[in-house]
Amino acid sequence: MSEALLPPVADEDGAPFWEYAARGELRVQACAEPDCGELRFPPRPCCPHCGSFDSEWRRMSGHGRIWSYVLPHPPLLPAYAAQAPYNAVVVELLDAPRIRLVGNVVTAPDAPLNSLDPARLRIGAGVKVAFTELADGVTVPRWLLER
Repeated sequence: MSEALLPPVADEDGAPFWEYAARGELRVQACAEPDCGELRFPPRPCCPHCGSFDSEWRRMSGHGRIWSYVLPHPPLLPAYAAQAPYNAVVVELLDAPRIRLVGNVVTAPDAPLNSLDPARLRIGAGVKVAFTELADGVTVPRWLLER
């Protein structure tokens, strides 16, 4: 288990995302209206495309590309200073290109946030999801570089 310096807070709409993550599944909310089916993230009660309140959670492959990244200098929050330099990335999912998730690229699921040499990060680099259980019992997706 890793230390949770700033653990995520699940709201009613996003709770299923965290429940699936705890099972090692990356799922994204989708409109359940047969004529729509649009994926949406962050989760919300109503489809922004058709207005339907019906939704489902679709399993994603867990593969993506680094769309953007930053190395906070100094760390954004003082509690993260011991882990600097660490990365914060935006990952675009391969099977849902309009869906982008924020996280960290690490060398192993339970590795510290500063485990990856920042020189290895590149826009467009392939990544795959890995799940890490934080000290407070919440499981978060992190990302591993694909070789």
